[in-house]
Amino acid sequence: MTALVKASSLAPLLRALLAAAGMVAAPCAAGATERADGVPVASDARIAGDEGRTRFVVDLSQRVDVTAFTLADPDRVVVDLPQLVFQLPPKIGEAGRGLIKAFRFGLVMQGASRIVLDLTGPVRIDKAFVLDSADSQPARLVVDLVATDRDSFLRNIALADGPRRREGAAARPEREQPAKNDDPRPLIVLDPGHGGLDSGTSAPSGEKEKNIVLEFAQQLRDKLEKTGKYRVRMTRDDDRFVPLADRVQLGRSQQAALFISIHADALPNHDADARGATVYTLSDTASDAEAERLADDENRADAIGGVNLTNQSDDVADILIDLAQRETKTFSMHFARSLVGDLKAATRLHKHPLKSAGFRVLKAPDVPSVLLELGYVSNGEDLKMLMSPAWRGKATDSIVEAVNTYFATRIAGAGSASGSN
Repeated sequence: MTALVKASSLAPLLRALLAAAGMVAAPCAAGATERADGVPVASDARIAGDEGRTRFVVDLSQRVDVTAFTLADPDRVVVDLPQLVFQLPPKIGEAGRGLIKAFRFGLVMQGASRIVLDLTGPVRIDKAFVLDSADSQPARLVVDLVATDRDSFLRNIALADGPRRREGAAARPEREQPAKNDDPRPLIVLDPGHGGLDSGTSAPSGEKEKNIVLEFAQQLRDKLEKTGKYRVRMTRDDDRFVPLADRVQLGRSQQAALFISIHADALPNHDADARGATVYTLSDTASDAEAERLADDENRADAIGGVNLTNQSDDVADILIDLAQRETKTFSMHFARSLVGDLKAATRLHKHPLKSAGFRVLKAPDVPSVLLELGYVSNGEDLKMLMSPAWRGKATDSIVEAVNTYFATRIAGAGSASGSN
């Protein structure tokens, strides 16, 4: 033990000597290295305490401002911070202690990050603050939680909700207006699912859905733009959390001609043999139990991000509950059938490749929309396919063909309709 103590006490001196010699980058504080661009870094996190009182700590490269509040159903603490780079150990947050069951973290928008603590029961936030770095220790975010009763928990949420809403309304940026663009080419919105603190599903070997679908969507965007026929927007082009309503609103505000949401699901162990791509369109009633389960899982993504959908502004609520117009549903189904037909030559399809379910992200009443499940990360063969550059090349080519067919048919249909008048 003495030898270990002596060796560890030499580590700071050794790092300083190596840094002076130009062999390593000198850290700004132990455990948290400052990025060259000045964005704070979170380097480690830990939980201490018990079911009565629990402390959550994150090591940071510098002091930042922090806001923490509680939400119910599911019970959680949301910690909002400026944009951070999370360089935390793998699998951290999957297990908890005391009052914290687990935690998630990630970018929620440019300039803002969020940590969500899933709770074992109702709590009161006793303190939430950030300590400056001192004595070779990094700056530290500290959140102290104390167990409380259910009534007090809900009362505290109600008391804090009004002021927080008013502040949020004042700070909320103007909604994106339709771009004034003389470009007549149709706009396609690609929606890589999940992102940031919402990782989506994960393969047994650790690959995350959010990364798989982002890489796929980026490749598809490049191919669609290369045709010269379309303008393309993405709901996210990096690892950030985007609420479902914002994804829908982007398509509507930009008057998109087509919205494609891209995912890669996982199935329970008893369905581990299920394989292949599936294309979903919007329906008030799911086509089968699997479709209903998947829609429920995807729709719960906003709860992960600390967003309370029941308290959204009226116009967003209208988007979420408005039934798609009959014409939009028809166009969505038309593209879905075309997509299944072209994917057939490029990849294995699910035994029932065309399904419907109540996905919130498909509920824009004026934008034809589909959700494409590329495959199941829980299936070894599908995962191998999803990670293959050759497969991604073939699959994205087939989607481009389906898009070409869809718009060629729409243009031809519009031309014949106008000619018949």
